[in-house]
Amino acid sequence: MKSLLRTKAGQKVLSTALSLNAKRYKHEPRTGEATMADLNAVFSSMQQRFNADAAGDLAAVFQYQITDGEAWAVTIDNGECRVEQVAHEDPTVTLTMDSQTLEEVMSGETDGMQAFMTGRIQADGDIMLATRLTSIFPL
Repeated sequence: MKSLLRTKAGQKVLSTALSLNAKRYKHEPRTGEATMADLNAVFSSMQQRFNADAAGDLAAVFQYQITDGEAWAVTIDNGECRVEQVAHEDPTVTLTMDSQTLEEVMSGETDGMQAFMTGRIQADGDIMLATRLTSIFPL
């Protein structure tokens, strides 16, 4: 099963199935935009929690598209983590969510996989890579 999910076709099937499943759930995002300070705090804490051992020799860009805020890119390369408020031109995986979902996942209040399965987080690109986030950025 894992080898199938590593293929482009497998990722597309998974993405489509999860999108259909997400339509069964409703999530009411909070109104208003996230403040820059809120998002900066979330991404700063993420950089501080970076586990270089878990990242190993990974070279990837995690693009976070915050629907009620700004785009952020988390680049991992050579055991180092760089966080920038920028829309990267060629991310490895793009995660789209609202700021409330981001804060809940980063605080441990909400499980990232559960948020993904219920449509609160959408992923595009190397979806399997996104499953490593909890070990790379432990709570």
